[in-house]
Amino acid sequence: MTAFQDLLASLAWPLALLALPLPLLARWLLPRRRSASAALRVPYGARIDAVASAGAGHALRGRGAGLFAMLAWVALCFAAARPQVLGPPIVPPQAGRDLMLAVDLSGSMSEEDMELGGRPVDRLTAAKAVLADFLDRRGGDRVGLLVFGQRAYALTPLTLDLTSVRQQLDDSVVGLAGRETALGDALALAVKRLQSQPADQRVVILLTDGVNTAGVLDPRKASELARDAKVRVHTIAFGGEGGVSVFGFRLALPGGGEQVDEAGLQRIAQDTGGRFFRARDTESLAGIYAEIDRLEPVKRPGQAVRPRIERYPWPLGIALALALLAALPAWRRA
Repeated sequence: MTAFQDLLASLAWPLALLALPLPLLARWLLPRRRSASAALRVPYGARIDAVASAGAGHALRGRGAGLFAMLAWVALCFAAARPQVLGPPIVPPQAGRDLMLAVDLSGSMSEEDMELGGRPVDRLTAAKAVLADFLDRRGGDRVGLLVFGQRAYALTPLTLDLTSVRQQLDDSVVGLAGRETALGDALALAVKRLQSQPADQRVVILLTDGVNTAGVLDPRKASELARDAKVRVHTIAFGGEGGVSVFGFRLALPGGGEQVDEAGLQRIAQDTGGRFFRARDTESLAGIYAEIDRLEPVKRPGQAVRPRIERYPWPLGIALALALLAALPAWRRA
């Protein structure tokens, strides 16, 4: 019983076996051809009728050619059901990166000193637009997202589902994690999320427009943790000059926003083997992500799969052979 169940489980189209009783149904349901009256009566007509009925009965009783024909039909039905077997596991190679995006949501990201499509927008809106395009080109990469302000929060783990990452990014707003900047805590959380990955795949892209003003961990200490964990950190100092625009000139406001800690971000990138970028507008930010695109992707094994190997040629060949055997008596008579 188990062998029969395994056989049925190996069929791609098991419903094809419902055609097995069709010849019997046709024999039972179709009317037999009988002559109402003989067109020509001869003295030896009874002997001819006896010979004809004996020959027909020989085939229908399942002996000789009839038996071969029935077996050929059974084999043909099994061929139509497409028996399959699972092949050996195959692990296809896969090229990609494991990237953790750390995006600043502090209060200064609401400053409208950026342009997008010819109109002024705040820094976070500009960053979202460029990051969405960046994610669209991340085929084969696993991307995680964390945001930080006064505290750091992981919104998505490393995943191939970039649609979820993009959705979480779109739903992020300024001040969601507090209005200060916990730069060190954000970097430490990103390192923690990447520790379980292979050493040559741990990459953090840290985007911020300010300096460390909150959190329990100093950015210098966090960069040491990243270096020891073999995590490469690419830092992006993002944002315009701040202030307000008056008749085309930008005026700085007293206490109107923090200056980006470029020296500190350069040090983090240098310590971890990453690169530092400065983005003052959306064009330069897009250029930075294009540069990151050119980083050599890492080869890693993909998910193991077991291909299905078709076995229908075997029953199909058996059906053809049996059909030939069933036709041999007719050829001999001819």
